[in-house]
Amino acid sequence: MSSAHRILHGEFGRVALLDMDESLVPHAHSECHVLLKVYGEDTYFSVCDRRLPLTDRTAVLINAWEPHFYDHQSGAADTLILALYIEPSWLAALQRGLALSGRPDFFSSPCIELTPHMRHHADLLIDAMFTFGLVPQDTLEELLFNLLIGITEKHSELRHLARLRVGVASDFYDARIRQASQFILDHPQGVLDMEGIARHCGLSRAHFFTLFKQNTGMTPQMFANIGKMQMAFRCLSDNRYGTLGNLSESLGFSEQGHFTRFFRHHIGASPSQYRKVIDNYHSKSMKGRGI
Repeated sequence: MSSAHRILHGEFGRVALLDMDESLVPHAHSECHVLLKVYGEDTYFSVCDRRLPLTDRTAVLINAWEPHFYDHQSGAADTLILALYIEPSWLAALQRGLALSGRPDFFSSPCIELTPHMRHHADLLIDAMFTFGLVPQDTLEELLFNLLIGITEKHSELRHLARLRVGVASDFYDARIRQASQFILDHPQGVLDMEGIARHCGLSRAHFFTLFKQNTGMTPQMFANIGKMQMAFRCLSDNRYGTLGNLSESLGFSEQGHFTRFFRHHIGASPSQYRKVIDNYHSKSMKGRGI
């Protein structure tokens, strides 16, 4: 079974060391997402139906809102992965233009060759993850920022998007889908009435599902799963709702076991294990920086 070795949670988002030996379902995140191999067997992630290698010399870059999944190959050995889920608002506070990291067209390529400089910064961050508590918090945050800047300088559309003066991610969408997607994210609890949402948008159910997939690359249910996982992460990190049974019920699952499977199939660890290894800390102030 896949497991989480360590998870850091803060204003930057989440940074996780994940030991992967089982598949993940197709899913997406509201954060920009970077995957790096720590050790173990070379493996693959699928991003928008492209199978991409994750090795010592490559990284997989996944845009916010971009569907992806992990298809673990039977008989393959485990792979320890450093997974970054980075909040665009945190990056924007350091450099305003990096608010564009929340767009689904931010990274220019989903798989890159790591330069020695990038690999060095990744290894420094990995070492800090293994020795968290001994490394000052602001140092760890600076390591994270330096790694991301090294990647975005060479492998993002930041300057191109800035010249176009484009807006945030939701500008991508048809106004009706923008309204529906925000409603879905704002209501992670219970089971959504997709037909009612379609009707509210002035669309038939069939037209709504087609238009939603055209705009977001996801079904409405996959999008709703983002909201459920966001709420689960917040509650587990803040220890809200008390028991996992209460959290499961609040998210609309009829049984705690259903929630556990849902959570594990999205991140690779069970909710109880996630809560056990998570370290919360509040980011120290970092001055804005430029590329």
